[in-house]
Amino acid sequence: MSFLRLSGLRIDLGEFSLNGVSLDLEKGEYLGVIGPTGAGKTILLECIIGFYRPQSGRVWLEGTDITDLAPEKRRIGIVYQDYALLPHLNVFKNIAYGLRKAKIGREALEAKVRAMAEVLGIDRLLHRSPETLSGGEQQRTALARALVVEPRLLLMDEPLSALDAQTRAETRGLLREVVRGRGATVIHITHDLDDVWALADRVAVMRGGEVIQHGGLDQVFSRPASRFVADFVDTVFFEGTVQSCGQGLSAVSVNGLTLETLDQAVVGSRVRLALRPETVVVSRARPAGVSARNLIAARVEDIVPNGKTSQLILRSGETRFPALVTQGSLEDMEIQKDAEVFALVKAGCLRIVRENGLSR
Repeated sequence: MSFLRLSGLRIDLGEFSLNGVSLDLEKGEYLGVIGPTGAGKTILLECIIGFYRPQSGRVWLEGTDITDLAPEKRRIGIVYQDYALLPHLNVFKNIAYGLRKAKIGREALEAKVRAMAEVLGIDRLLHRSPETLSGGEQQRTALARALVVEPRLLLMDEPLSALDAQTRAETRGLLREVVRGRGATVIHITHDLDDVWALADRVAVMRGGEVIQHGGLDQVFSRPASRFVADFVDTVFFEGTVQSCGQGLSAVSVNGLTLETLDQAVVGSRVRLALRPETVVVSRARPAGVSARNLIAARVEDIVPNGKTSQLILRSGETRFPALVTQGSLEDMEIQKDAEVFALVKAGCLRIVRENGLSR
């Protein structure tokens, strides 16, 4: 049996519900859960930790049915968006809160707290009150409190959303180092796809209390199972007709533009090619000695800034598509609107999704 197994979880709380959620997670896996507001993401975590008992369905952890077990007996940690630190306790006592319930000795408790605080870089803050901490420091304190009790499973509900962009990026690195480095099993709810790309092994997309797609990052982002998933994860599609298929490649005609993919398809069939904007490499000069199959001459139709990156809207003939570049690259290449550029797309980054795989 999987490390964590959810089987047919159903609960109706009026505004929020779960409608038969089933999931499996192996030990050490990091699952990102995404979906619109009201999809049931938080209630899913709260059913797993035991704050709510499902009206039907079961929760197994390490082969044991814990559906009816009290939250404090499940050894599951949780970190919320607002951190939920106790304002009347200093950082040390906040971190130690769960350990005190475990009734370990004073020396062992202090050693564990200080060791965890040092790992998370907050050992100098142990005497401070939560209200005097920055958002990043509060987040680290909440994470330390969750990890110090050595939970079997760590649940995180939008833990980075309140942080500024720089602190958020730094904290992602910290999570990779501390959480992933310890082989922790994690379920992380987020609205930021960068969190998923940076941290997760797998991703689940929720809508209306249901998991509508679940799988590896490449499977979900490059082969979305529905139009809703495709739109939600910002996958771009080209519709075209397969011209040829052989020697491990399929050539697809898209508005007169021929694009090659490693995926196989029947000649003459109508397909959609899925493209992730971050896989498009842009240059001002035509690259020399490039082995990639798809080198497209294009014009920059628009530039949409987004923090440290910008999305370029490129046009080649009748075909429009986006590319994601860093602000530094944009400045170095002196790219402006109407600039002529070359877009490089590896054949392995274009994935075929059949028509019947995309229905609303």
